[in-house]
Amino acid sequence: MALNYYQIDIHSDKFRPVHVALLLVRGFPLMSYASLVEPLRAANLISGRQCFKLTRHAVEGGLISSSSGDVVRCRLLPHHEPDPDFLFVVAGGNPHRIDDPEIYLWLRRLARHKVTICGISGGPVVLAQAGIMSGYRMTVHWDHAPVLQERMTDLYLERSLFVVDRDRITCAGGIASLDLMHTLIVRHYGTGLANQVSDWFLHTEIRQPEGTQRAGLVERYGTTRRPLIEALAQMENHIADPLTLGQIAELSGIGERHLNRLFRIELGCSTMARYRTMRLDHARKLLLGTTLSITEIALATGYSGPSHFASRFRSEFGVSPSRLRNER
Repeated sequence: MALNYYQIDIHSDKFRPVHVALLLVRGFPLMSYASLVEPLRAANLISGRQCFKLTRHAVEGGLISSSSGDVVRCRLLPHHEPDPDFLFVVAGGNPHRIDDPEIYLWLRRLARHKVTICGISGGPVVLAQAGIMSGYRMTVHWDHAPVLQERMTDLYLERSLFVVDRDRITCAGGIASLDLMHTLIVRHYGTGLANQVSDWFLHTEIRQPEGTQRAGLVERYGTTRRPLIEALAQMENHIADPLTLGQIAELSGIGERHLNRLFRIELGCSTMARYRTMRLDHARKLLLGTTLSITEIALATGYSGPSHFASRFRSEFGVSPSRLRNER
């Protein structure tokens, strides 16, 4: 990880604030937004100087609503103004459905001008769709990752809290943005100011960028049984190429009957029923977030063809794959 910027002396006669521009996409996640702008505001307040100049933009300008309905006033995209030092693209909802040529052209121009471009929460999806993440390591919110990986197999996608790779920064969003802002303030103004800002928000446990986004299997499934945890991990890693019950049991180190009994006791269903739900949940995300055909989605989730897949999908969700896609 490298942010190749010198630390700024705020008392120098040549002092210039760092210009951070935000591109807010309608429905942007409010938590991610607040975790970005509040540390910058606090840095200005605590230092007594405008360390960061913050501008907010949207394609349509005006009042832009967030995920919770709260609104932020934004300016139009600044095509004819000096480039910012940083551009943060903040998006949520279903970023895979964002298709705005004006955004993409602006991002590509800033990329050519070597502006540091950052994607937050679903924002990395927008950066990837703009074609400016080729050859860069990146991360994205865990909910968007499977669809993005399925659509763009050449991406260097990680499951970290945030990734800094030269002039690209990507962040999973939420409170991980606080961790990213701590790093940003350290790089520009030193650990003293960064620690004061983190203390201001009671953010005393600064996480490293490679930290995990989600709770582990133990927390998510509420079990500490080692064979069960091993089985669930294997199932999550084999969505497109499903394992048999025998294979899962062997990898878990116990017999099939014992494994099924553990699943029923701990999770209330059989091993293969849980596995089927995992695969169909993934299929649902692909239906809603990609333009892959139903046949392609069936194959990507381990089904031999669309007919069997459609039957299982309808049994699980009460609606056919084609109808769900048409109603999105």
